[in-house]
Amino acid sequence: MYRTGQLDTGPGGNWTVRQQDLESLKQSHPQWLYQDFLFTNSWRLFMRTDQPPFNDVRVRRALSQAIDRQALIEAVWGRGEPTGAVPRGLTEWSLPVDQLGVGAKYYHYDPQEARRLLAEAGFPKGFSTPLHATGGFGPDGLDAVQLVQHYLKDVGIAAELKLQEFGAFMDTTRLGKFEGMAMGPYPPGWEPDSILYGSYAPDSRLNISHVDDPALTAMLKAQRRTQDLEARKQRIFDIQRYEAEQQYYVYLACPMLTGSHQPYVKNYAANSLEEYGMAAAVLWLDR
Repeated sequence: MYRTGQLDTGPGGNWTVRQQDLESLKQSHPQWLYQDFLFTNSWRLFMRTDQPPFNDVRVRRALSQAIDRQALIEAVWGRGEPTGAVPRGLTEWSLPVDQLGVGAKYYHYDPQEARRLLAEAGFPKGFSTPLHATGGFGPDGLDAVQLVQHYLKDVGIAAELKLQEFGAFMDTTRLGKFEGMAMGPYPPGWEPDSILYGSYAPDSRLNISHVDDPALTAMLKAQRRTQDLEARKQRIFDIQRYEAEQQYYVYLACPMLTGSHQPYVKNYAANSLEEYGMAAAVLWLDR
């Protein structure tokens, strides 16, 4: 419909077009507007870190090293970046994975080390776990889940896919009501606190991995009380480095998105906000 002019904006979330369609669309419709941006959320694995085996940091680290993030990005989204706790789309606040200190090594694809960590944790033959997901995030999301499932199988983790209808996923799994593991994107944030406090604070309804780490909670509260911008930024960097060691969530990727719209759509630019009503209220069509 977009190709034939029946839509004013790209058909995807955030009014985007899929990376797989981008080049052909640019060739057939070069006059349309295109804008790349890294999204302000991330795809990640969620785990019941309050229950075995995910309460063992060695298991969580093994999960992280079992996954080839760059290959995942290239196979599913085409473009994007591996990411830590603060999505790479929040460029001012996000550390690249190679700057995550001691924990940076857990972002390196190393299935042999993953198997060693699992054996050290008491799972030399791996283990089985449910893996909850939904098709509601589109076909690319399901492709990502199945590829991650394949990587986990390679190190001995049998992740049984439990597909849910989108509404059921949002009402249960997205609120931490699941067993074993789950996979999907976390809600987007436009500043680091909503991402970090939301993910890790024991009193947050979006603490999907059931994290309860007093040291981390103290760090989250300290950055909220820090008024000096540079000092607060350093505290947030410290949180990202700490999480890289703990791997309470296995962060996978921050996909690159391309927003697109017809030239006659005025007072609008592609962005990672999900305020479609607000955008529609202020734009106009100059046809």
